Amino acid sequence: MLSEKLREYGVVGAGGAGFPTYVKAESQVEFMIANGAECEPLIHKDAELMKHFAPGILEGMTSMMESTGAQKGKFGIKTKNAESLEALQHSLKNERIEFVMLGDFYPSGDEYELVYTATGRLIPAAGIPLQVGCVVNNVETLYNVDLAQRGIPVTEKFLSVTGAVKDAKSFWVPVGTTFRELIARAGGATVDDYGIFISGLMMGTLTFDLDDVVTKTTGGLILLPRDHYLITRKTRSTEEMAHIGKSACDQCSYCTEFCPRYLLGYEVMPHKVMRSLGFTLTGGDIWNQWSELCCACGLCTLYACPEDLYPKEACDSGKHDRKAAGLKFIQQAPVEVHPMKEYRRVPLSQLRRRLQVEDYERETPFEEGVWQPSTVRVKLKQHAGQAAAAAVAEGKKVKKGQLIGRVEEGKLGANIHASIDGKVRAVTADYIEIVA
Repeated sequence: MLSEKLREYGVVGAGGAGFPTYVKAESQVEFMIANGAECEPLIHKDAELMKHFAPGILEGMTSMMESTGAQKGKFGIKTKNAESLEALQHSLKNERIEFVMLGDFYPSGDEYELVYTATGRLIPAAGIPLQVGCVVNNVETLYNVDLAQRGIPVTEKFLSVTGAVKDAKSFWVPVGTTFRELIARAGGATVDDYGIFISGLMMGTLTFDLDDVVTKTTGGLILLPRDHYLITRKTRSTEEMAHIGKSACDQCSYCTEFCPRYLLGYEVMPHKVMRSLGFTLTGGDIWNQWSELCCACGLCTLYACPEDLYPKEACDSGKHDRKAAGLKFIQQAPVEVHPMKEYRRVPLSQLRRRLQVEDYERETPFEEGVWQPSTVRVKLKQHAGQAAAAAVAEGKKVKKGQLIGRVEEGKLGANIHASIDGKVRAVTADYIEIVA
């Protein structure tokens, strides 16, 4: 069975939270949707993957269709990625797969948005695609599904390195490779002091740790100078963000009016959540309920707010506080698309200008060959669910593809495999280090 292979070979969602793919393969749906939207500014690795590895992606999609009983496949791809589309069309053998052409907007890759665009169906508030007969997988995940069908575990990650580097590019690297080595492969940084956005400027995380490592969900690295506008904003403390919002928010509601989930008909209202900053705990929960259906795309904070405030971060805090208090918001109103939805889309070009990164926009061409680091540090939790438990001991020799971390039977998670040949130098509760 496909689901057993996906579990055994450690396939997880390669484009986001790392949800174990075997769970999706066990479901029964009408539509299998491939997510090739890739809407994070500056990152183009999925476009390169579709251009150079189209047959594997389509084979993986067909396998998922057969496993889930899906009669139709919908492949979401942006019209601007003409070379990727041509490669996919040339390799397409399954007549039940059709392409869904997307505009160059943010965030067209959000699964609520993609399901609606591809099928016209609206996922119930706080629901999942399965509830409307759909399963959604990122294109790299589908490529890994095909590898698993052939008995090959996930040991490598396809990603791009761009921004303030000499030679922006996309390539395969072993899972566990340090960011330091990725930057070296891109010719090094063009500035002395910089920060690294992992997997995106909008929904990714910021780090200054060059010894952090690639996981199964790392989409790419974007280097920006330390004094860049985005890094200055991102490095403020939560208390500072809240203080600024409390003193400066004038309730213009632009954050809500541009919110993609609000425009789809979900009751997400960041401007109301901002009111909670001015209340003690006795009033916060009245306003924080409007944060629960937020998808954390960051558009309110980084694009819509004319005062550069932090409504997305206020929503993050609101969700955290409500969860801690055991509160659950249930939308009463039916989910209905806002009449202005199509007129409030945010073009990527406009978003890049707002983020002040237009000068860093460039292609990240695929470079063949897999970088061979001398050491990898393979994390035991690279996925949603339970961390894998180490299945090897220090001093043992391992081969690339060998199982080194296993998730307990019956628990949600994903197995971990050695990404290079070598000797196990360290085994901790968090990672396994292998020296070539």
